[in-house]
Amino acid sequence: MDIELLVKVVSRAWALDILARIATGTPCRQAPLLAATGAGRTAFASSLAHLVGLGLLERNPGHGHPLRPEFRLTAQGEEMAGVAARIMGLAANRPQAPLLRRSWTVPILAVTAQPRHFTEIRSTLSPITDRALSQSLRVLEDQDMVRREVDGFARPPRPTYRAIELGAKIARVIAA
Repeated sequence: MDIELLVKVVSRAWALDILARIATGTPCRQAPLLAATGAGRTAFASSLAHLVGLGLLERNPGHGHPLRPEFRLTAQGEEMAGVAARIMGLAANRPQAPLLRRSWTVPILAVTAQPRHFTEIRSTLSPITDRALSQSLRVLEDQDMVRREVDGFARPPRPTYRAIELGAKIARVIAA
């Protein structure tokens, strides 16, 4: 999967959840999607407009009939919606599920499928700041989604980060 597209998709809190809900059969109309996600109206509208702007969703040209969906997935959107559904399915009913709405959680998990140094993660996710990356890694480590291991033989000692447990499962879904 294209990491740049993934970063763009998850830059809005509810975008991944919206795609997952569409993939799992929630009607592509604003009211059912809003109810299914539990998002606030403003954040939901922003995420929906963001997905349209990325070309993953489009307005249905045949919309107007009460039974026709208001939106439909594009070809690229169908692929991303499938990935989103698998990711959200793995995290369903887990305490870590709200973390998936944070901007950098999913991209960091994707990058740390293999052990990586901080600088490697930062260069792969180029728009991320050092502060955002360190805070995200700390939260993911606290939630047992990423493991930090320090190589004591290297001078200076350099930590590596690797996705574990739920984080590793999510990373495998993204890589597939």
